[in-house]
Amino acid sequence: MNALAIARDRHLADYEGFAARLGKEPALVAAIRQQGARAFRRQGLPSRKLENWRYTNLGPLAKLQLGPASPNLQSPATASAGLSLGDSVARRFTLHDGRFAADRETDVTQDEGVEVQGLARLRRTAPEQAARLLSNTPIDEHPFAALNTAFLDDGALVRAPRGIFDERAIQLVVAAGAYPDPRVSHPRVLVVAEPMSHLTLILDFLNEGDGPGFTNAVTELHLAEDAVVQLVILQRERAQHFHIGGVFVHQERGSRFSCHTLSLGGALVRNDLSVQLAGEGAVSRLRGLFVAREGTVADNHTRVDHAVPHCESHELYKGIIGEGGRGVFHGHVIVQPDAQQTLAEQHNLNLLLGEKAEIDSRPQLEINADDVRCSHGSTIGQLDAEALFYLQSRAIDESGAREILTRAFAEEILAELPIPELRTSLEPVVAAELAGLQGN
Repeated sequence: MNALAIARDRHLADYEGFAARLGKEPALVAAIRQQGARAFRRQGLPSRKLENWRYTNLGPLAKLQLGPASPNLQSPATASAGLSLGDSVARRFTLHDGRFAADRETDVTQDEGVEVQGLARLRRTAPEQAARLLSNTPIDEHPFAALNTAFLDDGALVRAPRGIFDERAIQLVVAAGAYPDPRVSHPRVLVVAEPMSHLTLILDFLNEGDGPGFTNAVTELHLAEDAVVQLVILQRERAQHFHIGGVFVHQERGSRFSCHTLSLGGALVRNDLSVQLAGEGAVSRLRGLFVAREGTVADNHTRVDHAVPHCESHELYKGIIGEGGRGVFHGHVIVQPDAQQTLAEQHNLNLLLGEKAEIDSRPQLEINADDVRCSHGSTIGQLDAEALFYLQSRAIDESGAREILTRAFAEEILAELPIPELRTSLEPVVAAELAGLQGN
C-alpha cells in the first residue's frame, strides 16, 4: 500500500471517531457528512497520474502523521495575528481550527447589515436550512472538498440581505493552532449574497505554530441577481504548513464577483477556484499573485464555466518563483454551446528569479459557441537586464534593484485590492516575502 492510500485510510479512521463523538444530530446534516466520507473513500488522495494533479506531488503531505485538530477558542495568538484593519474598515471574526468564534459577545450579528454566524449554531437552530446550503459542494470531483465535508462540524455563514450595502468589510481570520504534532483542520465558509446586495469578504489564512500541519478549506459562494461580492483570500501560513483550498462560486443574472488570491507562504499551497456563470450578464474578475520560495510549491487551478449567453470573465494570475521554488497555473475556461456573446480573457504571467526556479503554465480555452470573444496567454521570463543595469547606475545595489523590479511586477495585482487599508497593511508582508526570494 502506497503513502497516498495509507493517508486515505488514516483520514477515514479519524472520521469514524469524529462521527462517533458527535453523537445524535439532525439526520439531514449527518447524511451530508456521510456522503462526503463515501466520496473521499472512492477518490482518496489524488496522485500525479490524474491530469489535474500531474504537476503537484502530494507525497510529502501524505507522509505526515496527521491527527484531527482540537480547537482552542481562547488562543491569544489568534486574537492578534490577523491583519489589523481597524473597526471602521472591517468587522472581524475568527475560525480557529474550523470552529467559529466571533471577536464580540454574540456569534450572530443582524443589526449592522451583513449577518455572520457559526455553522454549528445554524445546524442546531435551522437544520433544514443548513442541509440545503451544504448540499451543493462538488464532492465527487474534488476529493479534498469531500474530506472537508466528512469532517463538517462548524464554520462560518456570511449572509448579505437583499439590497444591503455594508461599507465595512467582513474579515474572517482562519487560523490553524499550534500543536506538538501535525494536525489537520477543515474550515468551512458559506457566503450567501441576496439580490442587489454588496459584500466585501477577507479570508485571512494563517497558522500559529512553526511545525508541519494541514489546512483543508472549502469556501462556497452563491450570488443572487445583481449581487456584488468582492473576495480577498490571503494565505500567509508558515514554511512547513500545507494548504489546500477549494472555492466554488455560483453567479446568477447580473451579479458581479471579484476574487484576489494572494499566496504568500506555506510548504505547498493548492487553490482550486471554480466559477459558474449561470445567469445572463454575470461578470467575474479573478486576480492572483503566488510566490514560491526554495522547496515550496504554489499551485493554482481555475475553472470558469460560461453556461449562458452575455457573460464576461477576466482572469490574470502572476507567479513569482524563487530559486528552487515551483509554481503551477492551470486555467480552464469553458464556453457552453448556448453561451453566445461571451467575453473571456485569461492570462498568466510568471517571473523566475533563479536558474532552478520552475513554472508549469497551462491556460486553456474550451469553446463550443461561435459568437464569442475569447483570448488566453502565458509568459515566462526573468528580470530585465537593462532595467537592472539602469537602477544600479543610479547607485542602487543589485539586491535593491531586483527587489524594486520584482515588486513592480506584483504591483498590478496589489493595486486592484478593493480596500486601501488592506493594501497598506499588506505592503510590509509582501515586501518581506519578496525580499526573502532575493536571498535564495
